[in-house]
Amino acid sequence: MTSGCVNVAVSAPPHRSPHPAVSALLVLAAGLGAAALGHRLVPQVGMLTWAVALGVAAANLNLLPARGRAAIAGLTRRLLRAGVMLLGFSVSIGAVMALGAPVIAVVAGTLLATVVFTTWLGTRLRLGGPRSLLIGAGVAICGASAIAAMEDAAGADDEDVTAAIAMITLFGSIALVAFPLLRAPLGLGDVQYGVWTGAGVHEVGQVVAAASPAGAAVVTVAVIVKLTRVLLLAPVVAGVSVVRRLRAPHAGGGTARPPLIPLFVLGFLACAGLRSAGVVPQQALGWIGTLQVTALGAALFGMGSCVHLASLVRRSRVSIVVAAASTLFVTALALGATLLVVRG
Repeated sequence: MTSGCVNVAVSAPPHRSPHPAVSALLVLAAGLGAAALGHRLVPQVGMLTWAVALGVAAANLNLLPARGRAAIAGLTRRLLRAGVMLLGFSVSIGAVMALGAPVIAVVAGTLLATVVFTTWLGTRLRLGGPRSLLIGAGVAICGASAIAAMEDAAGADDEDVTAAIAMITLFGSIALVAFPLLRAPLGLGDVQYGVWTGAGVHEVGQVVAAASPAGAAVVTVAVIVKLTRVLLLAPVVAGVSVVRRLRAPHAGGGTARPPLIPLFVLGFLACAGLRSAGVVPQQALGWIGTLQVTALGAALFGMGSCVHLASLVRRSRVSIVVAAASTLFVTALALGATLLVVRG
């Protein structure tokens, strides 16, 4: 007697890969989390630096899924612009104006001279205009944030961004150690040291670290001077965009010319205006600051994931020379200008 049971083959449902945009979001979130953990373990290295370094490592160790890489690039651009735009909330125009015209002139003059010098030197040493301009912006303005904001205006690529951030991390770290050691031999007063540190050290975090041994009052002066440099990010990016647009041939065959003023630059200025008008609650500014670092961190991880390490290392020697010269230039110029216009 045979059994009445019938064997029926049941096929498993087909496996569906996540949408490329979802994959990209998961990859960037994982990279951001790893960067936050790295910064917590080694706080001397900034979170943005951790993000770009881990992105490079993940790409060159083949840890990233092939599916969704185009989506990672697209999402990276959007996050980058959002992060730079939100950076405007860190700037109070009133606090900047309170420094007075002489100090603002020192900051602006040092910044512009450093960008021009670095770009000129890098071009002479055949480093390339885009990478030279990114290093100059990082040294002169506000480190990784300025480099990320300047990428499109400079016509740079992700390897240029990664190389420039590496140089800013290296020489900014040297500066935050050297500045406190040089204060006594140079005979600088509190205000002078605060202005010099704010005008000469690269990243905001590095400025705080360099000024902290001199006390809270000096840190306040240094940070306000540094945020003056941050405020000048918008006109510098806009100026580079205008120059590049004027030099570019008229668009033809569907090729777009660079924008006159990038929209995220206008957004940056709008955010700075809202902060300065006092319409944003202090508690909200803290949350916005966290959101800004999150957006930039995820974006820089995405940028790092597009970098080939062998190609990056090839031009590292010239990058080191240019970044070292740029750091010495901004340090000496800021010191001379500070001694000239600041008393005590």
